[in-house]
Amino acid sequence: MTHFKTALLIANRNAKQGDASLSEAIASLRQSGIELIDAPSTKPESLPDLIRQYHNRVDLVIIGGGDGTLNAAAAGLVDTHLPLAILPMGTANDLARTLTIPDDLSQACQVITTGQLHPIDLGWVNGKYFFNVASFGLSADITQRLTKQKKQRWGMAAYAITALPALWQAQPFSAEIRYAQQTVTVKTLQIAIGNGRYYGGGMQVSAEAMIDDHQLDLYSLEIQQGWQLLSLLPDMLRGRHIELPNVRSLRGQEFEVKTDRPYPINTDGELTTQTPAVFRLVPDAIRVLVPANVSADTLVSSATH
Repeated sequence: MTHFKTALLIANRNAKQGDASLSEAIASLRQSGIELIDAPSTKPESLPDLIRQYHNRVDLVIIGGGDGTLNAAAAGLVDTHLPLAILPMGTANDLARTLTIPDDLSQACQVITTGQLHPIDLGWVNGKYFFNVASFGLSADITQRLTKQKKQRWGMAAYAITALPALWQAQPFSAEIRYAQQTVTVKTLQIAIGNGRYYGGGMQVSAEAMIDDHQLDLYSLEIQQGWQLLSLLPDMLRGRHIELPNVRSLRGQEFEVKTDRPYPINTDGELTTQTPAVFRLVPDAIRVLVPANVSADTLVSSATH
């Protein structure tokens, strides 16, 4: 059990779980003895500077929001070495799912007050950090179509509603992947490089992917038409798609990818850079509060989500 005295609270009050649940969570944390500094509202790109500004005044950063808010704050957490606590308030909450942090905010508060600190890796692409997955191709097309209004209106169903038209229009593209002194050329609909296990509202990069294993997991969907992906979805939800003959799977700590033209790259649900790209692993980059009963040896081996 780790007790913190002062925490910077960064909350996206426009997230799926709004002010009512957050107010209860704030009251609970203050009752536990944590002094909260409620950060002023700011643009996502300003979150790292905000964390740097407060780093001498707090011993914990609590982020209430979804994967996009967490992604935006990553650089500030890396630079200050401040530990992170999560109040899952987004639509997908994939990082919280990987870390076995409950969606219920009252239970998430218990993790903050009774949990343990655990080091996790980060992914890095072209100067941008990511917790879960960086991907391009079909997934980035879906991200471009998935508006905040759709997520607020439809919740998790917004992913399926948005994905279907993108699937029918998807076209394969050529890419060159360099890793471990090897080069492969592929014709693919999507390339994804995972650091954590979950992304896209509960799909798995791989059943073996772990956020603390010092490895990146790459897969390439080498199918000809987007609609063929529908038959892969059950396996993708279980992380077993990497065993299929039309899915290439690679593991490593660095990948360099070039494409026939620039493709936007989606990091944790936000379009932040584009190909060509270098993907790297940053081991033990951040310490995060996780439930006390989670195995300290291999965090996601205890995942029950």
